[in-house]
Amino acid sequence: MENLIYLFAAIVALFALLATIAIWSPRHTRVRVVALIAAALLLPLGYVQLIELLSRPKPIDFEWFDRKALNAVVLGVSFEEGQAIYLWLQLGDMPEPRYYILPWRQELAERLEQAVDDALTRGSTVTIATPFSPKSLEELGNLNIEIIPPPVPPTKTPPFQKPEIKDPRRQDI
Repeated sequence: MENLIYLFAAIVALFALLATIAIWSPRHTRVRVVALIAAALLLPLGYVQLIELLSRPKPIDFEWFDRKALNAVVLGVSFEEGQAIYLWLQLGDMPEPRYYILPWRQELAERLEQAVDDALTRGSTVTIATPFSPKSLEELGNLNIEIIPPPVPPTKTPPFQKPEIKDPRRQDI
């Protein structure tokens, strides 16, 4: 989301360049007006397209900036039989989750479904080691899925209490 403003600034710069070329080109006025209108239409179209892309899942092969992520926590999985696998991932120490799409693979879908079911019954989390490695999808044919059990809370020993022994000779019993 932070990079969106820079991407839109690049589109605005291209718009300004096209508009400048359209205005100062040695063409007929009609051609320059058409070029200026086309450049003006590029700006809102680029903005709408960028905003629309925010809600769409990104193909896992198109992850360029976070390709070196060592692990990802699977927050959710959705399957479209024969079409695609949708993953909701939390990468490393990034606060916001990301939405990805994988091509359909029956074996991978079964492994993910089994891992999520096991994690739910045990109260664990499902992680994927090196989720964007081309090796994990092409050579291995699967992701490195791992179920991490919940952390065991430290057990605190109760404080030692000296046992109270009553004196049978005393009257206050």
